[in-house]
Amino acid sequence: MESGEQSPKVSKNYLIFLVLVMGLVSSMDTWLSMIETKAIPSILDEWWPAIADEVARSEFATLQGIFGIIVFGVFFIGWYADAYGRRKGMMLLVLIMGVPALMIVFLTADLYVFLLIYSILIMGTTSNLWEIPISEEAPAKTRGMYGSAAFLIGVIPLWAILGPTIIDSYGWRMGYGVMFFMMIVLFMLLYFIKDPQRWKDTEKARDKKRLGIMEALRKLRPEDRKYIVIATLVYLTWTISFKMATTFGGEFFTGPLGLTDTEFNSILTIAGLLLPVSALISGIMLDKIGRKIVLILGSLGSTICYLGLGLTGMPTFYWGMYFFMSMVLAWIYVYLAEIFPTEVRATSVGVCVTGARLGYVVGPLLSGVLLAMFADMAGFWIVGGLLMLIPLVALAAKPLETRGKTLEEIEVER
Repeated sequence: MESGEQSPKVSKNYLIFLVLVMGLVSSMDTWLSMIETKAIPSILDEWWPAIADEVARSEFATLQGIFGIIVFGVFFIGWYADAYGRRKGMMLLVLIMGVPALMIVFLTADLYVFLLIYSILIMGTTSNLWEIPISEEAPAKTRGMYGSAAFLIGVIPLWAILGPTIIDSYGWRMGYGVMFFMMIVLFMLLYFIKDPQRWKDTEKARDKKRLGIMEALRKLRPEDRKYIVIATLVYLTWTISFKMATTFGGEFFTGPLGLTDTEFNSILTIAGLLLPVSALISGIMLDKIGRKIVLILGSLGSTICYLGLGLTGMPTFYWGMYFFMSMVLAWIYVYLAEIFPTEVRATSVGVCVTGARLGYVVGPLLSGVLLAMFADMAGFWIVGGLLMLIPLVALAAKPLETRGKTLEEIEVER
């Protein structure tokens, strides 16, 4: 297969279908990750009704960080996809997100039960597994665009447009529970998804023996470990900063800034609408000017917007924060899905995601400290912005520029 060619076994129609299905998985992921921006005020009102807002925010963030240890189990989702196939891995992923979403509706009369179920659900949203089948099937020259197309579908802000209405009408629990129905739809669509030929070839090379967990880890080579460190550094920083933003954005505007819920809903909707715009622009830039430039622009833009929000409280910076953080996430999704060898691609991504998900512990714990220190939350945003300079450190390791290269060329050139 010549450089840049698409596998003859993959039709363009199937690739479009694959992008649509993986985009819907991404949409489910995004909804469950972002709906807490609207749900958190109601959660705090239910379990901290007579406590000062700043104390309630700090205590909830601390508990969220402690229960966040559960998300480290995401590694096993990646290994499962390498051992049993991308299709079965996607089904497991959708199950892990959909069942807890329904459980939140009926089984969360107690705060700690909610945090337990919520953490299992969030573990599913952290896998990024949906990007891998696209990377393994898409042509080299447009891999970034196809990957970002699925990301674009995923960040259409249904959670910002429909989420507030669902929560206001049926309660914050149903804001999560509605995704159970998305799980059912996705199970039907995933029936028609095929395992990529690249994965089938690795299974054939193993004589169809299942890839054990320890065997998968032993297959990681020194160059794999290098990129695991690079990707984990970027993703960990992004996770900490964005977790701070999505969890406490609503509290900032309706608390210290004194806006009404309706006013914040409008701000949130605009921020959500900027996510697909950023995904589209990022997809074009990834294929036209390269992965490194996108990471640089996303990191610097994010830093400026976090700092601006902390210093001025202007919604413009909140919108810009969503735009540039989405650009960094586009780099993460595309780069992680293409930089590792096929046989252990999902396992390698699982290791990166597991390391990055330390942010689901560090982020809330750091938030708890910062919220206790800065009642007006200005310093909260400034610290989040300074953290987004850290991804630029990863460039010192001189990661390979993958633009326009086939997965086989990438594996050789690393």
